[in-house]
Amino acid sequence: MDAAFNLPKLDEAGYLVEPDEWNENFAEYIARRENIRLTEAHWEVIHLMRSYYEAHHEAPDVRFLIKHISRRLGDDAQNELFNTFIYGYVWQACKLAGMKRPHVWDSSPPQAGQTH
Repeated sequence: MDAAFNLPKLDEAGYLVEPDEWNENFAEYIARRENIRLTEAHWEVIHLMRSYYEAHHEAPDVRFLIKHISRRLGDDAQNELFNTFIYGYVWQACKLAGMKRPHVWDSSPPQAGQTH
């Protein structure tokens, strides 16, 4: 990792607080921390997610990614996505791509007095 890399602020689950602070060094840091070897397939999805974020200021829906990956992989796109990010789109892809924690997809129970 670049010696000048400064870890941006993360939330309690390890997601970036400010997605605009993302860079490839961040993805590599998260990958090392979670024992993930980033492949071309990972980077393809990460860069697609970052492009979508730049245009829409939100994380892309998994269906968007599958649609775009299917242009290259055809019917195997969904399997490829879930085989690449074996712990799931939300827990791995969103974190590596520097998205905020996607609360809409959060499956954890709400805290007392909190709604999803």
